[in-house]
Amino acid sequence: MKSLKFAAGLAFVATSVAAETPVLNVLTYDSFVSEWGPGPAIETGFEAECSCDLRFIPAGDGAALLARVQLEGARTDADVVLGLDTNLTAAARETGLFAPHGQAPELDLPVAFEDANFVPYDWGWFAFVHNRTLDAPKNFRDLAGSDLKIVIQDPRSSTPGLGLLMWVKAAYGDEAAQVWKDLADNIVTVTPGWSEAYGMFLEGEADMVLSYTTSPAYHLISEQDDSKTAAVFDEGNYMQVEVMGKLAASDQPELADRFMAYMLSDAAQAVLPTTNWMYPAHVPADGLPKGFETLVQPTKSLLLGADEAEALRAPALEEWRAALAR
Repeated sequence: MKSLKFAAGLAFVATSVAAETPVLNVLTYDSFVSEWGPGPAIETGFEAECSCDLRFIPAGDGAALLARVQLEGARTDADVVLGLDTNLTAAARETGLFAPHGQAPELDLPVAFEDANFVPYDWGWFAFVHNRTLDAPKNFRDLAGSDLKIVIQDPRSSTPGLGLLMWVKAAYGDEAAQVWKDLADNIVTVTPGWSEAYGMFLEGEADMVLSYTTSPAYHLISEQDDSKTAAVFDEGNYMQVEVMGKLAASDQPELADRFMAYMLSDAAQAVLPTTNWMYPAHVPADGLPKGFETLVQPTKSLLLGADEAEALRAPALEEWRAALAR
């Protein structure tokens, strides 16, 4: 009887402790929470100091996050959304679902950044990744005039796909529709997200894939393979700044603030370059990993303001759809 009472007592204590442990739900994209992504290390690191249960909710690729938040509204279980970018922040802000972050982060971005609702955690340049043996095009017009085959991502579900729309629009303006018509024959397929597209490239189904200038670092550091590089375009390479935001309906607002601050700590920022394969928003004290110094550096950076990107999103998407529907 004593042993039964003792066991029952332990079960009661364990249940009570579990019930008192606060839970923070972070909505993010699939690759962030994969076994090779930053999610596992971020979870371990934050839980070690927060006495909480950090739970990542995967929701497809980056652009799918906003669609899910819009669908769920204030009923969402998420406390933080991690993985939007500046092409989506204006639309996200207009939902009224995000609260001011109240952070004062120290950032190491190549552009000025200020947003009351969203905080950057990493950034990079979009680029077409290819094998070093390829004679890569120097711009979109050269690419369109070549026989090269490319894989891109859907701008309706993927932030790289949306970034490509903004890239062409920022570089060519009113001529963007014609550029897409010229590029249509080069596109092998359009995938829902980045992982599918990059996998097709690695399997030899395309000459180039829309990714980042930092992607070759993965092959160099993780596989000791220097056969991949990224194309620098003379009209400029478009930037992506990935951000996180706290939802106004969160029942853990203070914990959400702590998580966002942790994401900019040296501990978290040091994880991102070799798991998310992006530049950290704040360079940690030990600097970037060995191998990042070998990456190509675009000579010109393109980035539309959040409001301008939002205004151009619908017409740019229509130009893209019309060109690929031919």
